[in-house]
This record gives sequence, C-alpha cells and structure tokens, in this order.
Amino acid sequence: MKQSILISLCVALSGTLSAQSTFQTSAGNVPASIDVQLGQVVGPMKPVWAWFGYDEPNYTYMKDGKKLLSEIAALSPVPVYVRTHSLLVTGDGVAALKWGSTNVYTEDANGKPIYDWRIIDSIFDTYINRGMKPLVQIGFMPQALSTHPDPYRHYWKPGDPYTDIITGWAYPPKDYDKWRELAYQWARHSIERYGQKEVESWYWEVWNEPNGHYWKGTREEFFKLYDYAADGIKKALPTARIGGINIAGTSGKTATEWTTQFIAHCISGTNYATGKTGAPLDALLFHAKGSPKLVNGIVRMNMSPQLRDIAAGFRIAASYPQTKDLPLIIGESDPEGCAACGMATNPENAYRNGTLYSSYTAASFARKYLLADQYAINFLGAVSWSFEFEDQPWFYGFRDLATNGADKPVLNVFRMFGMMSGDRVSVTANRMYPLETVLDSSIRGQQTEIGALAAKAAKSAAVMIWNYHDEDKKGAAEALTLTIKDIPVKKVNVKTYLIDSDHSNSYEVWKKMGSPQQPTKAQISQLEKAGKLQCVQVVQKNTTNGELKLSLGLQRQAVALVTLNW
Repeated sequence: MKQSILISLCVALSGTLSAQSTFQTSAGNVPASIDVQLGQVVGPMKPVWAWFGYDEPNYTYMKDGKKLLSEIAALSPVPVYVRTHSLLVTGDGVAALKWGSTNVYTEDANGKPIYDWRIIDSIFDTYINRGMKPLVQIGFMPQALSTHPDPYRHYWKPGDPYTDIITGWAYPPKDYDKWRELAYQWARHSIERYGQKEVESWYWEVWNEPNGHYWKGTREEFFKLYDYAADGIKKALPTARIGGINIAGTSGKTATEWTTQFIAHCISGTNYATGKTGAPLDALLFHAKGSPKLVNGIVRMNMSPQLRDIAAGFRIAASYPQTKDLPLIIGESDPEGCAACGMATNPENAYRNGTLYSSYTAASFARKYLLADQYAINFLGAVSWSFEFEDQPWFYGFRDLATNGADKPVLNVFRMFGMMSGDRVSVTANRMYPLETVLDSSIRGQQTEIGALAAKAAKSAAVMIWNYHDEDKKGAAEALTLTIKDIPVKKVNVKTYLIDSDHSNSYEVWKKMGSPQQPTKAQISQLEKAGKLQCVQVVQKNTTNGELKLSLGLQRQAVALVTLNW
C-alpha cells in the first residue's frame, strides 16, 4: 500500500523536474559532472546513519515523540538504535529542556534500594514496539546514590549558562557496590521483560562526556564507575555488549589522553570491581561536533572540527590490536554541541530549520564513510543527536528532526539514506572537495560543492547528490550531468527525489503561511504533507552499452536522490 501511494505521488509529480529544467551555472563555477561506476565497489553501504539520540528521555513516549520514532523506524530497512541521557535520574518523569528522569532508584529510611522500572519500561517499550533497539546509557547518578545530592533538579532554559544543568546527577556514587547492583538489576529486569536474545542485540555504555561538565569526578573515579557498571551488566548477561567512553572533543589533547588511558585500563589495568586484569570493552564510543558561527549576519558552518574528531577516534582505535576491529560508534555526531539552544539565543543555529542542515548532513556522512575506508576500522554507527522538542514553538531553531509533528527537511536526508543499500560504488565528481581539504578548512571555496555518494544492490542503484557550501546563502539551480556506468540491463526505471526550497520542505511552506505559531488544523495538515520526501520525476530510460546520462539541476543547499530499479 505504501509503495503504490509513493508511485502515484511520483507519477503525479513526474513533470516537475522537466518543467524546471532551465538550469544555470553560476558565474565562476565549473559545470558540474558526476560519474558513477556501479562495477567498482569501494565498500559496504553500512547503515551507519540509522542511529539517533536526545537529552530528554521522557519525550520518547509523548505524542510527537512516538510519532517521530514511528517515522524513523519506518524509513530504515534495519533496526534503528536510539541513545538518550538521564535514564537513571531521580524525578517525577515530567519532561523539560535538557532534563529527564525515571525515578528508577530510591532508598528507604534504612538505605535499602527501591527499584521502580515503570518509566524506563515505557521508554524502552516504545522502542521495542517499533523494532528499534536501545543504545543504553548507564547514567546519570540517582539522587540517593550521589556523593553530592543537592541541588539536583535544574530548570535550565535557552540563554542560561550551560553549566546550570550540572547538579547532583553528575557526581560519583557514594557506594560503588550499590551502583553495580543497580546495573545488574537493570539488565536482569530487561532480560525478564524483553528476553535474552533481544537484550543481547543492544549496546550498553557508561555515562556521557566524562572529560567535560557531565562528570564531577576524577579520571580514575570514572574508570571505577565503568568497571562496576560493566561488572553488574555482565553478571546479569555475560554476552551483553558494553563499551565507552563517549568522550567530548575527541581530537583534543586531553580527550586523546582520556581515550588512550581508558583503552589501556580496559586492556591491562587493574579492574576496580573484580581485582582482575582489564575490563570489558565490546565497543568504542566517542563524540564529534562541528562549529558554526555567525559572520557578517550570515551563518557559516564548519565541518572540519567534526571530521577531525572522527578521524582522531578512528585513528586511536586503529592503533591498538585489541580495538582495531571493535565496533566504533560516534555517540554524538552533529554540526555543533547544544540541541536545545535555539536560534533566538544562538543565531548561528539558524541553519537547523532549512536545507543547510540537510545538505550538511549529506556531505558530512559521505566523509564519514571515506574516513572509515581510510583507517580500515569497523565503523558501526553515528548517532545524530537530534529528535524533537515537545510542546515548543514552531521552528524555534532547535536541533531536531521535526517540530510539533511536522518533519523538517533534514529528516528527508535519512529517508534517502534508507533507500541506499548493498555496496558503495565509485564516484568521481569534478566539483567535490577532497577529503583533506574538508578536514583542513571545510567547504568554503569560491565554488559550492556538488558531490555524490552512490550504492548498488542486486537489482537497484541509488545516487545521493548535494549542492553544499558552508555559507548559508540562496542560489539558483545549477546544471549537472550525472553519468551512471556498468548498468547490467538495457532498461531501467528512474526516480528522482528532491529536497530544496520548493520540495520536501515544511519550513518554507510555514514561512509562506506567515510563520504562524498557532496554525490551523488545515495548516498543520499542509505542513505535515510538505515535510515528507517528494519524488519529482519518474521515467523509464534505455541504457547505451550499460551507460545512462541524466541532466539535473540543484539549488544551493539542495539534496537529490536518483534511484534506478531493474
């Protein structure tokens, strides 16, 4: 049923691309050409994009949270992994910005633990019912276990100092045995509720960014925290997969020291919980963030810091025989660091509503694959720290995938990724910046980047193409020639999907409505429809000696997906 609706939509819009096919090449820009060779495999098209995360766990089971999780699950051909903070925080379960709680652990008057799984169950049930899997974060510290329990609940809002969120939940436990027992009881309860096979498919990780504000203990205290948590999880389920360290600023000197010392501790250090040598390490996790700025009133993105963090994490993993084949997970991988900081207080975050976010996402993920190839590591996933913010203003500029139930353009890039499978194949693009250049100085040259990522499966192929530049400026559609070679049949069905100012873009539709903060029911329906991925052309084409040439046009910051089926 879904497929027939999609085909009807494609057919209805099939004239759109040709009707707008008077494209131009901007002054000074070289005409763009992209060559794809389906016969030259460069690596697997692993669904590393199918990982998402957010600060506020209680949004999970709320109205728009459930809706968005359903959409994320539906767009992916594989189970999506979800990571969230504050799963062990004490509180009433009421959601707020950069705050969440489950009240899973309290103590009676005699200090005896009381476990209450109801809120955590409602979170994990929401995932499991959609075929999703938790990347379970063991944190943060319950108030009754904290060495510094007060103050505890914070009331942070955009514009407040970020460190206002750091309260009693960020401190070490007063009793490490109780901390271990909490981890054990959680894993045991999960097995009882979801079954051993299901829980074996999860990943567990301890804490978040211990080298930053989130941990108010020493490095050695963190290693102790990790050892006791891992021992508790493994006691309940020896086959559970657990890792760390989800460091911040991975390429920095201090972060590198934290990561290398953590690995050394897991390989040959004395385990604080068992007294034995080493600690379990089934996955290595780290963070990577970009750094946008407002320059002369214009948002200027910066992909380089994010990619340098990724390169550093890959390089560290590749340097140890014990970690070079471990699953590597970028626990947060984003254009910058504060999802809940809107553009009203942080104007550089204005990129988040429109197509700059979606084109940045396409261009940056392509480099993640290239870096994984370069370091020959086991790149498993990159968590996009972007979800939704319940009952907040429309298009406030949060780093999210949807606003009040209407999908933003960036979510459609992940819908495109969901249609790419099989193996990545060779792409040559004359307007694509070299990886070394992007690592050094992002994408800021005189020309925009018109780049591509391509994949081939048994009876299909897909090419994602973007027209990206760091500077948030508008630009007319530029002409490009796409040549696809080594097609094994004489006739193919071609579909083109598009994200730009006119397609798959609820934000532009909302602005044309007058930017209403209280849209009518009809307007909401229109916004929800505009937020879906639009197919702009469907045609049948003959190939010549296994080759197909197509002409397309892409606005600045647009993303297209061309699919071939035979």
